[in-house]
Amino acid sequence: MRGTHLLKIGASSMEIHPGKLLIHFDEMALPWPGQRLLPQRITGDIEISADSESDAAIALDPGRAHVWSPRLPQARAVVRSHAFPGGGWAGHAYHDVNFGSRPVEHDFMGWDWARGVDEESGETVVLYDAELLHGGRRRLALRFGDDGAPSAFDLPSAKRLPRGFWGVGGAIACDDAAEPEIVRRLEDSPFYRRSLVSTRMGGHPLTMVHETLDCRRLANPLVRMMLPFRMPRRTGFQRSS
Repeated sequence: MRGTHLLKIGASSMEIHPGKLLIHFDEMALPWPGQRLLPQRITGDIEISADSESDAAIALDPGRAHVWSPRLPQARAVVRSHAFPGGGWAGHAYHDVNFGSRPVEHDFMGWDWARGVDEESGETVVLYDAELLHGGRRRLALRFGDDGAPSAFDLPSAKRLPRGFWGVGGAIACDDAAEPEIVRRLEDSPFYRRSLVSTRMGGHPLTMVHETLDCRRLANPLVRMMLPFRMPRRTGFQRSS
């Protein structure tokens, strides 16, 4: 089910309200070392409340076939679920959307993205470093303050990060005199990985959520075959009470 303010896939849903995003999830969690040996149902709710909002829509490629929009660059999240100690947690949040008219692998080799909070200024910092399929790069470095308006700044050179278990690489902007460090690995797949990374830009330390997307791997037929198992959708499924 999809409408202007509601998206529902299976038993999970997202609903947008003025200054607020409500998410309900009812999914199967896959086995994970140190957490669970077998698939397990996980349910709960996430409420994201805006501290600032943005209507910016930024093209990622010259033909404007791919657009990124940071809707809630500064926000707070409350997570409620039986799966977490104490029933949930609260903290910083962020919400954006990507949309386009062509598959990403038709125009990109891949990209690195990162988002963090500058503890000194309180601003949200977002980085994009995209490698275009037919040559060239699209590098973005933006700060978002209380008014939600983006302001650009100069990016230092990117430094490579260690490869993940599946061999996906990645890099993040970092001052010449410093080295980035992976603080925690959050997701690792054959074409995508997400980590918490410590870096330094303009002399300021930043801890950022960082992701790498490898579009060449995403387009690989073998990886395509794996997607339904990694992110299954079962139509007509009804949860028993």
